[in-house]
Amino acid sequence: MASQRVVIGVDSSTQSTKALAVDADTGAVLGQGRAGHTVSTGAGRESDPEQWWQAFGEAVGRTGWADRAAAVSVAGQQHGLVTLDAAGRPIRPAMLWNDVRSAPQAAELAACYSTLEISRRTGSVPTAAFTAAKWAWLRANEPQAAARTAAVRLPHDFLTERLTGEATTDRGDASGTGWWGPGGYDREILGHLDLDPALLPRVLDPGSAAGTVRPGLPVRAGALVATGTGDNMAAALGLGLAPGQPVLSLGTSGTVYTVGRTRPADPSGTVAGFADALGDWLPLACTLNCTLAVDRLAELIGRDREAVEPGGAAVVLPYLDGERTPDLPFASGLIHGLRHDTTAGQLLQAAYDGAAHALLTALDDVLRAGGEDPAPDRPLLLIGGGARGHAWQQTVRRLSGRPVQIPAAGDLVALGAAAQAAALLTGEPADSVARRWRTAEGPVLEAVARDDDTLHRITDTLRRAGALQGAPGTAARTDGR
Repeated sequence: MASQRVVIGVDSSTQSTKALAVDADTGAVLGQGRAGHTVSTGAGRESDPEQWWQAFGEAVGRTGWADRAAAVSVAGQQHGLVTLDAAGRPIRPAMLWNDVRSAPQAAELAACYSTLEISRRTGSVPTAAFTAAKWAWLRANEPQAAARTAAVRLPHDFLTERLTGEATTDRGDASGTGWWGPGGYDREILGHLDLDPALLPRVLDPGSAAGTVRPGLPVRAGALVATGTGDNMAAALGLGLAPGQPVLSLGTSGTVYTVGRTRPADPSGTVAGFADALGDWLPLACTLNCTLAVDRLAELIGRDREAVEPGGAAVVLPYLDGERTPDLPFASGLIHGLRHDTTAGQLLQAAYDGAAHALLTALDDVLRAGGEDPAPDRPLLLIGGGARGHAWQQTVRRLSGRPVQIPAAGDLVALGAAAQAAALLTGEPADSVARRWRTAEGPVLEAVARDDDTLHRITDTLRRAGALQGAPGTAARTDGR
């Protein structure tokens, strides 16, 4: 009888590291572990990369399979800027995807090339989230730190390099930097940013191994290490996502995406034209404020997060961290239409509606950007921490007008990383591994009539509030996209 082949998939997210030990042949989860992260709450959003490495070791160790794993892969939060010195040590805390201080640099970069040109070159119009804008901010505000930088990495790159000693990345995560396109690193943009390409990791082909685990680390020495990828790309792998299948992910941020056959390039900036972790594309729209923003409002009004009530005319724009879609990096939360008869439950429901609005109004654009038919009868896969919540499920059904499928499998980012690791052993594409594991199966909630009145009310409030929610030098898109 053949010995059991076990792989470990890791999700290094904003708030924590999660690790799953998975049987490569059956997809059975054999062990899991978790360790938390600390994120600064001052002027920006930053984390010490060394704590990611410590959390990696703790989470992987808790799976019970670290010393027996045949392969490992790391998926990480997108966009974060990790700057290392010549010895591979972080020079400063990493600037995270939801740090909006670099909004002026993003606007300058887009203006320099025009939104049409830069979306053609990189697939996306940069926002404050993108790594390119963060590097420009660092050069402008901490020039000594920029001058000391001997290596620039994304979060998943940093952890993969710690395992293998090799500076590598993948096309999926690289596509969120703002300096990568189908031809590789864009040397003209790098020149504009005064960033030497030699400081960047090598972009590996899909399905490649990044190397093997070095001795003395938290995972068995000699275990194969996959390229890893960004968290959204890994979730797509974890679902075994087929082209045209829409996904809505409810977490710290909200994302809506699909796998597309054609390369996206949206000059409006609504759709980010990412690559996936294989050979296709991952058109995606993202908001900064999702489940945490709704939970914060529930806390403020003293309600359980599920204690929503229908009715009322209040609109909540829960932009507690600024916002990315619409592009309002300096915005704050706003409540409009509050009346004497507005109940606390209606106000909470309005927060759910406001958080979901931009994602669901961008859904058709996302599908078209990938060359796919936005057929309304195709189920919307609902994933992420919020997907198990009844209030989130019903909000998405009501505002999308689509059937909603809730995959039974959890921790899809870590599962996608595990599928990537398993593919090194089986020779299959990683999405085929996940489909064999049947990760996307789950109940389907029937479609209900779309609540266009609420969608229009939120869009109208955005239009009215555009001047208030924007900032000098920031153009606010107020069409609900």
